[in-house]
Formats: sequence, structure tokens, C-alpha cells
Amino acid sequence: MRHLIRGLPALALAAGAACTLGAAHAEGARQDHVDGYRFQIVTADDSELTRRIADDLGRRLVPVFAGFRTELAQQRRMLYVAVGPAALREVAARRCDCVAIAAFTSSQVFRAIVGKLAPARAGAITAVYAEPAPADQLRLASMLYRRSPLHVAAILGPDTAFLKPELDGDGVNVLDAAPGEDINRLLNRIDQADVLLALPDSAIYNTENFRNILLSTYRRKQGVIGFSGDMVKAGALATTYSGIEDIDAQVAEIAAAYVAGGELAAPQFPRYFRTAVNEGVARSLEVEVPDAVRRFARAPAALPAPARAPAPSAAWR
Repeated sequence: MRHLIRGLPALALAAGAACTLGAAHAEGARQDHVDGYRFQIVTADDSELTRRIADDLGRRLVPVFAGFRTELAQQRRMLYVAVGPAALREVAARRCDCVAIAAFTSSQVFRAIVGKLAPARAGAITAVYAEPAPADQLRLASMLYRRSPLHVAAILGPDTAFLKPELDGDGVNVLDAAPGEDINRLLNRIDQADVLLALPDSAIYNTENFRNILLSTYRRKQGVIGFSGDMVKAGALATTYSGIEDIDAQVAEIAAAYVAGGELAAPQFPRYFRTAVNEGVARSLEVEVPDAVRRFARAPAALPAPARAPAPSAAWR
């Protein structure tokens, strides 16, 4: 059964109330008359990890919506938070005068889903992407190698081509991969790079290619800056990554800004993160890891809540 947490109108929220609805109630909620200001957390499964995400989001969002000021008179008074790609697809398909924030979905998948919508509907959906911000990843690479210039390469498929202007501006050598292009030929074109910046593009970083990418870069003494903790465990040099509370805090900030002013922020990469380093790979690549790299992080304001939950697995992406 799908797990839903629905924010109640402001008077009830002031008392800290919330309720959990089953899938049968979700359809009816689409037709609700929204006379206050509400939020709803939409998920596609009832796993322990999903419950932890939803519970943490609920703790953060209840006080946000309890403080709603009716004099602002926003046109859209229902805000959905879609946890994961399946929940985003469901919310995107709803016919409602509402806004939505996607979380725990990669930029590639978010753009694929929202890109099929009419412009007015697409403009009412924003996101905190699942993968690290390229700017933070590049900063991490610079801290690890401590050389100038640092030669960074990235391989983009059609679904990540939207990142090319940003990466070009940061001095990254960007290769455009045609559909079905041989990964080894692409890797041969970046043999002079110090670092390969990996981005979550399923056409490039899939099970079939990833082993070849790691072996090829390892032989050339090139570090791979991954986009998840799992990639670092598998042999990438390092990554920044965002845990549950990191993503949830940013979602709550976007929701709070919308409630306060009626403007929905643009889709964005995670603002809060920590760093993971594969120390064994670093030694093999003769890369000294300074303590500043291990401490490289940006933390949200703390909530009076249980200990931080672990980072979500690659399944969310």
C-alpha cells in the first residue's frame, strides 16, 4: 500500500496534527477543495527507508505549513512532495491546481518525466536532484589533486547534455557521446585528463560500461569522481553525497519559501552534503587525501530528531 502523509489545514497543523492515508484515499484527494493550505508526501512503496524519509519530511513540513499566512493568497494551495521517480510520475499525471517538489530522483529522470508535460504544468514542478552538484564535485577534485591546471573530463549522453554549458564554463573537457557509441573509444579520447567526472547518465554509467570505465581510468592513473557512495565502494576515487536529512532539509526550505512568497524555486542540485573517499584507490593512484577533503561538507540546520539516516541507495535514482 502506498504511504501518504497529508498536511492538514493551518489550524490543525498548529496543533502538530498529521494523518496517514492509504492508496484508496489518494484518488479522492485529487478532487479535494483546498480551503486552507496543505501538503502531501507521495511515495510509491512502504519500505522502511521510505517511511524514514516520509517521517523526517513530515517533521520538517508541519511547522512550515502551520505558519501559512492567508493574506498572501497564493493561487496554488496544495503542495506535493514526490519521493522517488514512481511517485513523481504519479504526481505529474494528476490534474490539479497544485505545485510539487520532487526528491530522490536524478536530474536525468526528472527532466525526462517533466519534459513531457505542458509548459504550465511543468513550471509548477521543481526538484532537489538525487545526485551531487557538479560544482561541488569539481571542488572536491581540486582539493584532492591540488594542482593547477587540473584537467577534468566528462562524458555526456543525450540525457545529460543540458549540463554542457555549465561544465564548459568550469573548464571541463566535455565529450558528447552518440547513442550506442563505444565507451572505450570515448575513454581513449580523454587519456590526458587527470580526473573523470562521472554524471548519472544511464547511457554511459550502466552495469555493462562501469567496469570498463574503472579499469581504463585506473590503468591511466585517472581518478573517477563518482556520483554516489556505491560508486566509491565499487572503485571510484571519491564523491560528495547527500543523506536523507540533507535532501529533506532542502525540500523544506523550498516549501517554506513558496509558502512565504508564492514563488516556486527552480530545480536544483543538493545544497547539503558530505564526502566519501576510497582510501585504497587513492593510495593506488598516489593521491594524498588531506583531512580537509574528509571534512568537506555542508550541513543543514539541525532538527531535534533521531540520528541521521544513511544516504539512499542507487535504487532511488
